[in-house]
Amino acid sequence: MAKLLVKLQRYFRRKPVRFFTLLALYLAAGSLVFLHSGFSGEPTVTGSQRSPGAGEGPGLPYLGVMQLSRGFKAAATMPEGGRRHGPWFKSTSKEPSERGKAGDYGSTRSRALRGRSGREKEEDRARYIGCYVDNTRWRTLRGVSFFDYKKMTVFRCQDNCAERGYLYAGLEFGAECYCGHKVQASNASESECNMECKGERSNICGGVNRLSIYRLELAQESARRYGSAIFRGCFRRPDNISIALPVSQLMLNMSVDKCVDFCTEKEYPLSALAGTTCRCGFPTTLFTLHEREDEQLCAQKCAGEEFESCGTAEYLLVYQTQVQDNRCMDRRFLPTRAKQLVALASFPGAGNTWARHLIELATGFYTGSYYFDGSLYNKGFKGERDHWRSGRTICIKTHESGQKEIESFDSAILLIRNPYKALMAEFNRKYGGHIGFAAHAHWKGKEWPEFVANYAPWWATHTLDWLRYGKKVLVVHFEDLKRDLFVQLQRMVGLLGIAACEDRLLCVEGQKDGNFKRSGLRKLEYDPYTPEMRKMISGYIRTVDTALKLRNLSGVPDDYYPR
Repeated sequence: MAKLLVKLQRYFRRKPVRFFTLLALYLAAGSLVFLHSGFSGEPTVTGSQRSPGAGEGPGLPYLGVMQLSRGFKAAATMPEGGRRHGPWFKSTSKEPSERGKAGDYGSTRSRALRGRSGREKEEDRARYIGCYVDNTRWRTLRGVSFFDYKKMTVFRCQDNCAERGYLYAGLEFGAECYCGHKVQASNASESECNMECKGERSNICGGVNRLSIYRLELAQESARRYGSAIFRGCFRRPDNISIALPVSQLMLNMSVDKCVDFCTEKEYPLSALAGTTCRCGFPTTLFTLHEREDEQLCAQKCAGEEFESCGTAEYLLVYQTQVQDNRCMDRRFLPTRAKQLVALASFPGAGNTWARHLIELATGFYTGSYYFDGSLYNKGFKGERDHWRSGRTICIKTHESGQKEIESFDSAILLIRNPYKALMAEFNRKYGGHIGFAAHAHWKGKEWPEFVANYAPWWATHTLDWLRYGKKVLVVHFEDLKRDLFVQLQRMVGLLGIAACEDRLLCVEGQKDGNFKRSGLRKLEYDPYTPEMRKMISGYIRTVDTALKLRNLSGVPDDYYPR
């Protein structure tokens, strides 16, 4: 045996290529054997049996939101008890079913149904209840929504809806997540929910105008009540109150959470407390929420909660519920090619993405971009992929400032922001993403001084170039847009040639932040601008202020100059 091994060793020393060829064949054969042993014709689940033709039999144990695909054995891929979930899930063993009788699909089940072999029963965590029709003008689930065209998963949608206290989570078009307290639509065929999740190919995330809906079993009843309702203020009772706030309920034991809970269940975004009467509705021209009163006028104690105020018959205390106002959420491409190209021009960091969000809600049409930003497309800006000359979008985002580029547009909305704020916002975006933050090391290192030296002059030349070369320019200051959104948005929509519907603009006011606002919680504890930087930037502010006034426009706001 030893002699044989010595001979083989000498042989392979003389023929090393043959040795490595044999080794590769050996490894390939081993891999094929391993893969073959890991496959079976159907998913095999330990401890349960599937009755023939039962489709998605009730005996399947919980496998989390991840499905067993391609026939891998469950025992090899999933520990007992499934994947871990957030604290909002219960851990009881009850498993009530709402699906009804399963059809006899046999061996020819559709791909959509095969993908749901573990969803129907999930130990009271999140139970799949079916495929439902959805409508862009009247949503089936009318709570908050968010999109991610790259990383959407079933669990991510469920988790986001559950954290906000909603009872249902629905996925549509492979990438859109909708939350709600009620399902207000009819069932659709399971085969119509046939689009894989963008971030989890083994699961189904609805279809075209079809929702895959899950019922979330929340750990605490209080989480599904009024959760994060937003206080809007004290307002005088509107005329024609029965029209302005059409739904009402007498509550002798009134409290804020009871009224908010009532309006949430009725699917209204506004909850108004009027003493012992709870009223619900939408912001409309009859009740705009623009004229706030002194909160002392609403300071009448609640009958059901000693330390809360519940308003009076004449002065209403208003809260915004978790119900999303869908009157301004439908968006689409222009039905006919636009004859003129309108720019939404700004220096980077001046709030262009936020302005696009507002314009899309106000007009119902997608905005385009001179560039392509995949992260924005994945967050719902579907016009991002269109060529900027396609004519399918209502306006075009651009940061360009050269004469040739500016003269390519027929008109423009020029968004100007305080340079101190704009520079910091763009620095955060550059090093932390659209809603992230630059690291402390970037602020203290050489990056920040170099950035200010390069970008501060551009802030001034950008505005000067658009004022000089732009054909029809509407100047909007970011600070004015924040302070008086309704009026400024009316001006912007007017330039775009769209008749502004006031109720739609009021809807935008309630959805103004969207998912693109950087959190203000993480602020620098020091001023990053040196005296030399401030001296330079103040000179640029004066130059821009003079240029605006020479064109009979209002100069820069006073708060541009540091105190």
